[in-house]
Amino acid sequence: MTAQLIDGNALAATVRAEVAHRVQALQARDVQPHLSIILVGDNPASQVYVRSKVADSQQTGLSATLERYPAELPQAELLARIAALNADPAVHGILVQLPLPPHMDAHAVIEAIAPAKDVDGFHVASAGALMVGQPGFRPCTPYGCMRMLQSIGLHDLRGRHAVVIGRSNIVGKPMAMMLLAQNATVTVCHSGTSDLAALTRQADIVVAAVGKRNVLTADMVKPGAVVIDVGMNRDDAGKLCGDVDFAGVRQVASWITPVPGGVGPMTRAMLLVNTIEAAERAAA
Repeated sequence: MTAQLIDGNALAATVRAEVAHRVQALQARDVQPHLSIILVGDNPASQVYVRSKVADSQQTGLSATLERYPAELPQAELLARIAALNADPAVHGILVQLPLPPHMDAHAVIEAIAPAKDVDGFHVASAGALMVGQPGFRPCTPYGCMRMLQSIGLHDLRGRHAVVIGRSNIVGKPMAMMLLAQNATVTVCHSGTSDLAALTRQADIVVAAVGKRNVLTADMVKPGAVVIDVGMNRDDAGKLCGDVDFAGVRQVASWITPVPGGVGPMTRAMLLVNTIEAAERAAA
């Protein structure tokens, strides 16, 4: 068996086309959806991410502005800027690119964003809405993973066992909640879980989100399982790779996401979905 690829680039293009259609519908009502992105400091990876997010937005007709600030920016000034954006009716979504400089409290900064504009889905109000099944904004990475599962026909996961490797609030926990909402049986663990392989070999779906190379190898995967690789690492040659031993696992799984070209493009695409959703709610 050789697993089929879940092509994140192709699926993200489909999502952007859907968003563009919704943007046009709002523009016909004289509403211009707008995303405001804030970057503090000069983290090289963050600079790449925000440029991609602006470009993605522009492809759909969304208006996106990028505000850059030096790493020395006082937290109070950042909070004041967020407050101003919260109060601006022309701004529908606010994203503060993480990580922030060490002197800033990322939690306090995220919580300063109005829940109605929290298009990254990190606010405690968004997390609470996800937990109780109420409307809110889902964190973009697990939201993109769920869309990838749906693209291969996995809508109702009743009777399926999913293992999520990674317990972070950004991916692991919200991913588990979304899988549970689709009726899956979910086990959440981490790279140090005792006898991790015994758990993953039972799973119909494995989501690897640890940030550690080869945390999932072929002998840890049940034949025919679906594998979603959220990791972003570098191999010995400096090439981008995920958490999964792709070459080996592909010989066992039925579907697998590549790195690059898998979850990454879908994470950015779901940011656009959240932003258009915020604009539609504001215009309702």
